[in-house]
Amino acid sequence: MSPFPEQFTDRWRDGRGDAGPDHGLLWWLVLLGNNPQLRTAAQAAQSRISSFPGLHLTPLQRLHLTVLIAGPSDQISEHARSEMLVTAGSYLAGTEPITIEFSRIFYHPEAIVLTAHPAEALSPIREAAQRATQTVTGQSGTDDRSSRQWTPHVTLCYSTSLQPAPPVIAALGKKLPSCQVSIDTLSLVAQQGAERLWDWSLAGTISLPGSSPARLPKNQRGTCRTPSDIGGGVRCRATMNLR
Repeated sequence: MSPFPEQFTDRWRDGRGDAGPDHGLLWWLVLLGNNPQLRTAAQAAQSRISSFPGLHLTPLQRLHLTVLIAGPSDQISEHARSEMLVTAGSYLAGTEPITIEFSRIFYHPEAIVLTAHPAEALSPIREAAQRATQTVTGQSGTDDRSSRQWTPHVTLCYSTSLQPAPPVIAALGKKLPSCQVSIDTLSLVAQQGAERLWDWSLAGTISLPGSSPARLPKNQRGTCRTPSDIGGGVRCRATMNLR
């Protein structure tokens, strides 16, 4: 049996991933939109598949690694978010920046992603997010519905239609040149409205010892449909530096 899908499907079929402007999800993310090496690698990969219809390319400034879905954003107060950041920060106080590699391409029926290796190196960040979410909300959080287990990755694009996968796979291949990235922050981000609009606001960022705080790139609060179509400034309520 081939490890690759024969067809891509529509990630947002039947309204999945849609939400009203006052609703959305609260995510623990590693924000990577400011990493020049990863941006270059992602841009090169996206350029190979940009001619295929039915693919929603991740805006480069929204490149990220999903750690955990904390829960519905309208059900977790600003006070609770601050508590979650403080709690996660306490768990990460002894964690140094983590170097991982992005090279391998994984094809899912709903998306094309770059997987992070070694995945187990990111366990401290994952566990801190889970424990902080459980402590404050009483829930341990959930993973993206497209995966049965947590597989740390950066999404290059989502599929928005039913289409054959082999031509896309042939154009992109199985691997990219190795790209090493230092993971030195963990952020709590509120996504409002439909997933595909990339309407994010930053609740706060935890910086690991020896690192500097990561932020959403400048002027990135609001609807984001293309890399150049960004709204106003980001709200940052709590930035922690564990030094």
